[in-house]
Parts: sequence; C-alpha cells; structure tokens
Amino acid sequence: MKLKRSVLITTNNIRNEQLEHFEDRQVGTIVDLSLEEYLKDLRLLVEVDCGTLNKGGIETIVSRFEEHFSKIGGWNSRRIHCGVAGPGLETRNKPEDELIDVLLLGHTDTVYPAGTVAERPMTTDARRAYGPGVSDMKSGLLNIVYALRYLEKDLLDKLSVCVCMNPDEEIGSLHSEKWLSNTAKKARVVLVAEAARADGSLIKARKGMARYKASFHGKSAHAGNEPQNGRSAITEMANWILVANAVTNFENGDTLNVGTVYGGTGANIVPERATATVDVRFWKNDKCAEIDAKLRRLAKQPLTKGVAISLVREVHKPSMSPTPEAETLMTLVGEVGQELGIDVQWQSVGGISDANLTAALGIPTLDGLGPIGACFHSPEEYLELDSIEPRIKLLMNVLTKLAGQTGRT
Repeated sequence: MKLKRSVLITTNNIRNEQLEHFEDRQVGTIVDLSLEEYLKDLRLLVEVDCGTLNKGGIETIVSRFEEHFSKIGGWNSRRIHCGVAGPGLETRNKPEDELIDVLLLGHTDTVYPAGTVAERPMTTDARRAYGPGVSDMKSGLLNIVYALRYLEKDLLDKLSVCVCMNPDEEIGSLHSEKWLSNTAKKARVVLVAEAARADGSLIKARKGMARYKASFHGKSAHAGNEPQNGRSAITEMANWILVANAVTNFENGDTLNVGTVYGGTGANIVPERATATVDVRFWKNDKCAEIDAKLRRLAKQPLTKGVAISLVREVHKPSMSPTPEAETLMTLVGEVGQELGIDVQWQSVGGISDANLTAALGIPTLDGLGPIGACFHSPEEYLELDSIEPRIKLLMNVLTKLAGQTGRT
C-alpha cells in the first residue's frame, strides 16, 4: 500500500480553531529543566567508548535511551539488528500507525577509538562541555528525549512520532541504511538532531559523499637480487593517486581525498599489494556520476605494466538540497525561532549525515536541530551550555506547530 504523504508544513490549510488552539500552546519555558540533571545524563552518554563497530559501547548507549523512554512513559522502543554495527533503536508513541508525522533521527556512534574516554572524560567550564561525542551527537540525542519528555501528552496524542538512533552513521550507515530508508518512507517530515553550527546556524544542505577502495595488485620480488622482475603495487598506487587528485575542483566544491593507504610487507620486497581509500565530496549529484566515471577509467589504465587495479565504491550518499517543501519547513522553523527570540539562520555544509539519505527519498528534511557545538571529530569538540535549553524549546515548539497541522483530534 502506498502511503499518502499529505503536506504537513503549510499553515494555509489549517482550520482557524486548530491554529487558535495551538498558538496559545507555545512552550515559553521548561519549568523543571535542571542543567545539573541534564549534564549528569549527558555524562553517562559521553563517558562510554562507542566508536563505530564497538558493539558493547553501542549497546550501553541504547540501554540508557531505552531507560529514558521508559521513564517518560507512553513510548514503545524496539531494538533493530544492524549486523556487526550493533543495535539500532526505534521508538514510537503510536507504533500501530502506518504513517509517521515526524521522524527524528540521530546516531549513537562516534569516531573515537576505545580508550578515548579514559584519556579525556567529559569536562565542563562556565561556557562549555567537552568530551568525545559531546556534540556529535550525544547532546542532540539527549535533546530529543528532553523535548519529548516536556511536551504535553495531548499534543503527542495528535502527532505520530518516531525516533531512530542508528549505530553506524560515522561510516555512512552501511548496516542501518535499509532500516532507516524503509522507516523514512512512512514519514511526512524528517528532523535530524545533529549539532547546530558554531554560530548557531541550522543545516539546509549537505554535500554528497562517495567512498572508494582502490586495490593494486602487482608482483613481488627480492628488492636486492631481482627488483627488475617485480611490479610495485605501491609505485602504481602513488602514481594513480597523483592522477586521481586532479578530480578535485575547489571552485565548484568537488573534492577528492585519499585518506588511508596500505601496502607492502617489508622494505626488501617489491610490494605485490597496496590499497587506498578515497573520499569524494560533491554538491551536485550529476557531478558524482562524472567523477565516478573518471575514477573507473583511471582504474582501467594502470601506469605500470603488470599491475592491475580494482575500484569498488563502498559508500554513496546523495547530496542534500532543500526542496520547496523543505523550504516551507524552514520558514516554519524560522517563525518558531522568532517567537522564542532565536535568530534562525541556515548553512550549507560539506559533511554528510543521514539527512542526505532521507532528503534523497524526497522527504522534507532539515538538520542541525541539536544544541550548538563545534570541533567535531577532534579533541577540542565542545557543546555550548547556554544553547541546550533554547534548542530544546525550539524542537518542542516545532513539534507543537506540526501537531497543529495533522488534523488529528
């Protein structure tokens, strides 16, 4: 059965009595929000090593969010098997509904290896909290929980909400993409709670990404006795990288980065094998196809006789660009921000998120609904403390507006 995705994000088609009912329900304050309590909850999330594929750490994070939703009450959580990545968590207030009014997305994994928490546990000063994943994106996930906790029950009765937390976003959601896609296809609107940018901006567009593995297969030989009989996979890889780098065009935003290289078994052996991983970013999806074709042509034209090249695209995320429906949703968020005294601005960014995936499905998607943070993927990663409550309010009020547009009574 194909779902009808009626437009949720206009105000023209709402009955006057609905508007009056919901306009006087704007959330001006969160009466019981305690920063001390919030930071205690956040510490229990940040101080867990949960880099991608760290199943034990991921399971700990999932368990803690199951506890949060259980305490709120009225939410049905189920774990989703995501293979070697560990469990995802899907939580709904109306699991029997086929249509989802709002899908809230976030990820439980970080980029940090095991042992990082012991080296630098969460710390705070007067302005900021610091720690692995504090803004990418433990605080974004926690803001979702707090927003749903403080929303009045009768508002949630009018809104079918689904929260998906996946365990492998940092490697392109390889093991959770099918689950997220199937769920998102049921949704009218997607809001991603990645951190707002350092200046407070939300995210309207993201570059697309493709990741490749290039493998080079030559012939080994003794480097002293008969180097002429060898065919160096590393030499071919080095030459191939120099040629492939010409794909980069900083003016239009197409970039290629060889992030890792491996090869050889010893200095006295002509290397038989080598591999390189390549990250490609682009603003326009048709450019991705052009770059893909160029790289595949290069793979068929090795510069060293006797060396073979194979190229496999392991990950692909289309670029995220705002559709007219998403722009209407941006207007709604801006209006909510104005009511709360938040000057909502929008950015286009080079990093990817699962917003790329849902936007590519044609679903109105916005990103950056979490609190303000910066220096992601680095030891300097931080969260702005004074942004926590305002961004919880922003999310609550956006959900309140959307509840007024469902037509549910």
